[in-house]
Amino acid sequence: MRIIVVVGARPNFIKVAPLMPALAAHGIAADIVHTGQHYDSAMSDVFFDDLELPQPRWFLGVGSGTHATQTATAMVKLEELLGVELPDAVLVVGDVNSTLAGALAAVKLHIPVVHLEAGLRSREFAMPEEVNRLVTDQLSALLLTPVREADENLIKEGIDPARIRFVGNIMAESLLRSLPRIEARSACARYGLEAGRYVLATVHRPENTDHPERLSEIASALRSSPLPVLFPVHPRTRPRLAEHGLLSSTHGVVLADPVGYLDMLSLERDAAAIVTDSGGIQEESCMLHTPCVTVRRSTERRVTIEVGANRLVGAWRDKILGALEEALSSSREWPVPESWDDSVSVRVAQALASGIDPLPGV
Repeated sequence: MRIIVVVGARPNFIKVAPLMPALAAHGIAADIVHTGQHYDSAMSDVFFDDLELPQPRWFLGVGSGTHATQTATAMVKLEELLGVELPDAVLVVGDVNSTLAGALAAVKLHIPVVHLEAGLRSREFAMPEEVNRLVTDQLSALLLTPVREADENLIKEGIDPARIRFVGNIMAESLLRSLPRIEARSACARYGLEAGRYVLATVHRPENTDHPERLSEIASALRSSPLPVLFPVHPRTRPRLAEHGLLSSTHGVVLADPVGYLDMLSLERDAAAIVTDSGGIQEESCMLHTPCVTVRRSTERRVTIEVGANRLVGAWRDKILGALEEALSSSREWPVPESWDDSVSVRVAQALASGIDPLPGV
């Protein structure tokens, strides 16, 4: 079997890292195509280095733009590539625009689509990622799910259970395999911070960055944190902060450039708590036993709340501070969700090796 793996953004790189050697071990030939959705070194190159990922065979240079522009450009370039290569299957990962573009391009060429991390739902249709998830799942011949709830979501939406395989969370495997490499790493010291004595914050989702009142509430909460806050600023967030004057008063908040995967894991591990709107960081904080506060209206990672690792609040200063106080006083003890282990990539490879039935009528 020969497959092409589509990646385009930071979360994709993390999820694919443990998968490539597992596919090779099962006799599955796999090449990576990087759409270039994240194209600067801070959001792309450094992750390939940190994760020891093989360099992509193809780089499409899609770049930035509106959701429609980015998805359409990736789809056109992927269609051209797939039409020449004609792999046995295309594997897409997660919920970014490159995920949807890969699924659309492949299915129109009658190439089976495999969706890794299928079935997650936030029920928030204002999120572009939710739209990407829903459409990609309907187009996929094989759906590989990270949590049991995802199986239930797909079945409720009419997906044939024969197309669904519960494999566990591939991001958890990446983290577990990286732990030895961060054991002696103390990224927080670079910012003059002490392990266990700071809050880590990340904000990048449009529901927060594109609404000045929400971004202002989050910034106000961070400035009022009982502990210093380290805030690695996403490229799309920094101009929003500047535009609305939220960079002028940074009392107690250390603004930093984006960091690589290993440094980010070190910062997450050593933080007293995390304030974020990132889906991946919700999962990573759960694995690292660092309490998390999620500043969103909903989350597709509800399992992190169910086990006690995460607290979901909207972008309201007082609610964020209340949840942060609770997080800082929590025990940091909770069970790791089912099959968030170091064998996810093996289960994925086994599912692929067992065969992929095409969609009806194809």
